[in-house]
Amino acid sequence: MDFKALPKIELHCHLDGSVRPKTILDIATKENIEIPTYDLEQLRKLLEAPLECKSLVEYLDRFNIPIKIMQSKESLRRITYELLEDAAEENVKYLEIRYAPTLHTEKGLTLEEVIESVLEGIRQGEKDFNIKANLILSCLRHNGANSASTVVEAGKKFLGEGVVAVDLAGAENEGFAKEFVDVIKVAREYGYRVTIHAGETGIGVNVVDAIKLLHAERIGHGVAIRDLKEAYDLVKENNVTLEMCPTSNMQTKAVKSYEEHPLFKFYKEGIRVSFNTDNRTVSATNVTGECESIGKVVNMTYEDYKKIYMDSVDAAFTTEEIKGYLKTLI
Repeated sequence: MDFKALPKIELHCHLDGSVRPKTILDIATKENIEIPTYDLEQLRKLLEAPLECKSLVEYLDRFNIPIKIMQSKESLRRITYELLEDAAEENVKYLEIRYAPTLHTEKGLTLEEVIESVLEGIRQGEKDFNIKANLILSCLRHNGANSASTVVEAGKKFLGEGVVAVDLAGAENEGFAKEFVDVIKVAREYGYRVTIHAGETGIGVNVVDAIKLLHAERIGHGVAIRDLKEAYDLVKENNVTLEMCPTSNMQTKAVKSYEEHPLFKFYKEGIRVSFNTDNRTVSATNVTGECESIGKVVNMTYEDYKKIYMDSVDAAFTTEEIKGYLKTLI
């Protein structure tokens, strides 16, 4: 099966983990930003997480360099635009980009300016490439509920203008959801959809909390439900879609191999799953590569792929009109 030729949906893609290495060099030079190396190949090695990566925490270290050069309106706009170009080049037809706005205010940008800059990149990319996109605002768990509230408030005026959802991301501690019940409730009342990183690092109870306490419609990763029946049953019974990222899960040690990854097993058991990169640069991958890596170890058929694609469309935080269009492509 030629996965590159097939239309694709990506629901879980971090902006700061998907920056072209050459763009980092260019922005660092133009904006006089110090980075560890100005050699492209050495930089690439610093950005990409190895499969020998020991943990999620080590994996997250790879974001330090991109965040340094993502502190101006123009850099945010450009990086977003280039991400849409890269996704469109491999036939991704709909993309949901996520990032944490609070990480991009180090040089004086307001949260509103940070959000607007990325939305400008999306609008320009949609105009120039054959792709649709929306934006998810991630709140960093370790920064607490007050920080999350500032992001929710700042993004409120962009709902309906490209901002579609709120997310909780970063290192995963057991029981994190309890702290964010009130802020996520307010976000839902404003009109944000909800997706939560949970069950990425073996803590299945966090998936239970994300669904029961935060009313998550989608779960980022969710690998750990395989080890907790309550979480597994909740996901299945509530038609919660798992945004699965096989290569990233190997790097963070959530799974040991593509053969062991539960994506296809979950799909066969009636759980909604989607193929995602997590981070195109940090994981050195694209959606085509993720499909190929799983497809070849499970003998995925076209009908299997089509069902996963359709489920991904249904789970997308977009309009019924765009969903209808996306369904005509396969």
